[in-house]
Amino acid sequence: MNMAGDEAVAHLRIQEYLDDVSNLEISRSHAQWYNIDVASLLSNCKLLGHEVDADDGSSLIFLEKSVMLCCPTAGKVHHYPKHLLHCFIDDKRDDVPQDDGIIFRAELFSISPSEEQLCWEKCCRSEMEIPDIQHRVSRWLSWLNA
Repeated sequence: MNMAGDEAVAHLRIQEYLDDVSNLEISRSHAQWYNIDVASLLSNCKLLGHEVDADDGSSLIFLEKSVMLCCPTAGKVHHYPKHLLHCFIDDKRDDVPQDDGIIFRAELFSISPSEEQLCWEKCCRSEMEIPDIQHRVSRWLSWLNA
């Protein structure tokens, strides 16, 4: 791909991210934070992928050598180098049922100072949700090993 094509793809990925964030049910001030502050940070970045958390409005952005965790409620963006990240998968389908009902859990986490740790966790309580989490983990592992 040529330079103009690379730039077009980069802008497309940023726009896809901002579109996904705009679909979150978050306050107007949090939406503005994403569209102004976070968008300006991304203007010269090459996004490889992203995830959003509809429960708390946070998002995780995958860059070539790191991830950025965006937390609108705190107004913070955390940056984690790829070499400090790990993936953990806990399949509890064959275990005795837990009080929380979680049967499958995946976590992308960092080894860093305790108040700066990444903990991007996806859990499910239904067998039907497991393929979605497995697909996410597959993308995480592919990115971690690239």
